Amino acid sequence: MLKIVTDSACDLSLEIARELGITVVPLTVNIEGQVYRDRVDISVDEFYQRISSDNIMPTTAQIAPQTFYECFKSLLQEGHEVLALIFSSRLSGTYQSSVIAKEMLTGGRVETLDTKSASVGLGLTVLEAAKMAKDGADLDIVLAKARDMSARMEHIFVVDSLEMLKRGGRISAAQAIIGGMLNVKPVLQIDAEGQIVPLDKVRGWKKALAKLIQVMAERGKNLEQQTIGISHANNREMVEELSQLIKTEYNVKDIFVSEIGPVIGSHAGPGTVALFFQS
Repeated sequence: MLKIVTDSACDLSLEIARELGITVVPLTVNIEGQVYRDRVDISVDEFYQRISSDNIMPTTAQIAPQTFYECFKSLLQEGHEVLALIFSSRLSGTYQSSVIAKEMLTGGRVETLDTKSASVGLGLTVLEAAKMAKDGADLDIVLAKARDMSARMEHIFVVDSLEMLKRGGRISAAQAIIGGMLNVKPVLQIDAEGQIVPLDKVRGWKKALAKLIQVMAERGKNLEQQTIGISHANNREMVEELSQLIKTEYNVKDIFVSEIGPVIGSHAGPGTVALFFQS
């Protein structure tokens, strides 16, 4: 049987992963010298409570090749084939670790894919692959579907505050203060190469959500036939508003909502809202 492996940057809950038989290998986050496995040693709620204190800047670490090796080897010994769908190689060395682990193995079949995706953009592809695997689909067919979904996945997100960017040294303290005073919401995207690039800057959440809907209208294809993804960093209010706007504008099949976990949240920061759909 085919088994789907991914990493915790997919922002799927462990409950959903268990239901669909998905193996989620956690990245780690370091908070004030303490290392936690994403969603295993620290919950999403605990993470945002911890970093709400002033001047706490969490850092993250990729998955080691040995960790993937042990995961792959265990599944192969159980008689499975393995498809590993991994976080964008432009944002983490985790994909390279999965490739090294694959090369360490002898016997059995393991395929790894750099999805060039993150958060629920990765999660939606993982969910589809897991459902296909559960229905008995061949590895090559599932891999082809995952490649196609990943290539067409749009990631558009709004950062609520410039504070995390300031703490991480990506902008100056002065820029953060001015941006906060002007209520500036940076709108970002993940491009075709899997890296984060600016898309726009707007003032206030109303304009930010309108921008997400506008981009969806311009780039989305057959939206009513898709599962639309939304992830958020402790910002349920804006998620409700965005979901309602999408339902009003488009007759979508389904909206999948998940929380941004500690690894993605370490960079995006509290309040972030992200939208995912296929072009």
